[in-house]
Amino acid sequence: MASPSFSTAKARLPVALIAGPTASGKSALAVALAKSLGNGTVINADASQVYADLAILSARPTADEMAGVPHRLFGHVDASQAHNAARWAGEARRVMAETHAAGGVPVLVGGTGLYLRTLLFGIAPVPEIDPGIRDAVRAMSVAEAHAALAIADPAAAARLNPADGTRVARALEVVRSTGRPLADWQQAREGGIADDIALAPLILLPPRDWLRARCDTRLVQMFAGGAVEEARALLARHLDPDLPAMRAIGVPQIARYLAGETDRIDALEAAQAATRQYAKRQYTWFRHQPPADWPRYVESLNIDSIDRFAIILRDRLLTG
Repeated sequence: MASPSFSTAKARLPVALIAGPTASGKSALAVALAKSLGNGTVINADASQVYADLAILSARPTADEMAGVPHRLFGHVDASQAHNAARWAGEARRVMAETHAAGGVPVLVGGTGLYLRTLLFGIAPVPEIDPGIRDAVRAMSVAEAHAALAIADPAAAARLNPADGTRVARALEVVRSTGRPLADWQQAREGGIADDIALAPLILLPPRDWLRARCDTRLVQMFAGGAVEEARALLARHLDPDLPAMRAIGVPQIARYLAGETDRIDALEAAQAATRQYAKRQYTWFRHQPPADWPRYVESLNIDSIDRFAIILRDRLLTG
């Protein structure tokens, strides 16, 4: 099949998006779509897969799995850096522009909802938080922070889970530092590209039992394929334990095993449990947060369905 060509003069250039929880089959579908198009470039939208030190533990596609398809923003960040959504969105915009300029089609693939939301719909222009306020808020217990939030921003307190310490603290520090609720800042999002592209999205939400089994099997394969050695090399760098790469699933569990605090089986089971919990959170996010008109696929993927969805997405991209 001849590679379809897209003029960079078009007002809304095509972009594919394949999203969903970990182990749902996104990477295989992205490669199938890129090959079906003939000129697709797969662009990573997973927060862990950006790190060079986490090839195995982040399930980064291998050379064989990439199947000769160009892959960008995979393993390009050193673990000593704290990557974030704003930086990734800037990188993704640049790579997408390069792909379009070459007559190709970007295929975004990943499970980090914050990354995708920032790229497509922009980021809230929240000013820098006063360090003293941040330290004071982070020193509170979750219950104390939620009680304080109920006074400073009642709407946020009612909306957030009282046990969600990270989001409660963020809402409290924003309203205390800026005098405006976080929701106000979020309504003033800026920098999104959703209105400037012709997006063909697909969200994978396979059966939960199937997904849990896939997560468990993947962790077994990771441990057999060098995950312990990868974590050992990362830990040997003695980086700040609060860095994102150091908190990636698998690293803390293996660290306890290497320190003699647990055994290898317990480390594997702990990593499996953490992965299942993470997949559950992703599943919930992708089920409810993206626009309602984004197609959700609720069956498990296999070779036939991967090829079928690659063709469906390709046709949507070609027809606009």
